[in-house]
Amino acid sequence: MSGKLPPQIAPSVVYARRRASGRTAACREKPISLAHRRQGWGAALCFGAFGLLPLDWASAVGGALARLIGPRLGISKRARLNIRRALPELAEHEIANTIAQMWDNLGRVAAEYPHLSQIRVFEPGGRVETHGVEHMDRAVAAGRRVIIFSGHIANWEIAMLAAVQYGISVAQIYRAANNPLVDRMITRFRGTGGELIPKGTVAARRAIAVLRRGAHLTMLADQKMNDGIPVPFFGRTAMTSSALAALALRFDCDVLPARVERLGGARFRLTVFPPLSLPRSGDHHTDAATLMAQVNQILEGWIRDRPEQWFWLHRRWPD
Repeated sequence: MSGKLPPQIAPSVVYARRRASGRTAACREKPISLAHRRQGWGAALCFGAFGLLPLDWASAVGGALARLIGPRLGISKRARLNIRRALPELAEHEIANTIAQMWDNLGRVAAEYPHLSQIRVFEPGGRVETHGVEHMDRAVAAGRRVIIFSGHIANWEIAMLAAVQYGISVAQIYRAANNPLVDRMITRFRGTGGELIPKGTVAARRAIAVLRRGAHLTMLADQKMNDGIPVPFFGRTAMTSSALAALALRFDCDVLPARVERLGGARFRLTVFPPLSLPRSGDHHTDAATLMAQVNQILEGWIRDRPEQWFWLHRRWPD
């Protein structure tokens, strides 16, 4: 298990070792402002209303509301700019339709949160059609550590849900919501079947601990990381976290792509692909960049296939 951690990971380990032992998680939480409380009340009201509806109804209502409101919001300008640059072949009416359908998907994701515990990924004839689970079977049977990656596509919670329901010991590295009250609600909806590791100063230490004990990780690999490494994405350089590559190379993990697609309403397809080849040139930084280029290429292919299901609101590229 050789190789150095990337710059955005290594300092967090040093920081974690130097923390005063008496500091608690509560002390490190962001202060809750009045704006946070107002947003939290609104989110609680929406989640509560969606939770009272059957899952299919909640998903449909959430999608309809977001499709009506979202395209009129100023933030949709960012989505339009991103789509124009990433998919220049699309006509203006196709871009507008992609944005409307993106909002539909986001509204459905929000409305489906209170119902996540009802979704049984491996139930025959259930809401999730699964393919490629044999790749996970082989890795577990061989005693391999696994890192499962996906992106903010369709309902991105399905991949983590699948890992937990598969029955392995797994932790998810995720970006916490800006509003701590909303983050707590979403965390509660995700359940207690797997460990949740918010990105931040101690994420690296906790992720390393997970892999050292022989457990597994899931993560969404499509977000911008300002202090990441430059990796091509849709033909443009995008700052990309190399944490996935650093951990995979250090612990010789099987890196499994897990694609989630929305098939219609609250029904999905989960496809697990064969493990990626880990580059072993002897230069850790080159190997990390090569592996993350593979990851970005796979994500790009999924997004090109179903652009309306990706979260185009990310600041994924430099403006």
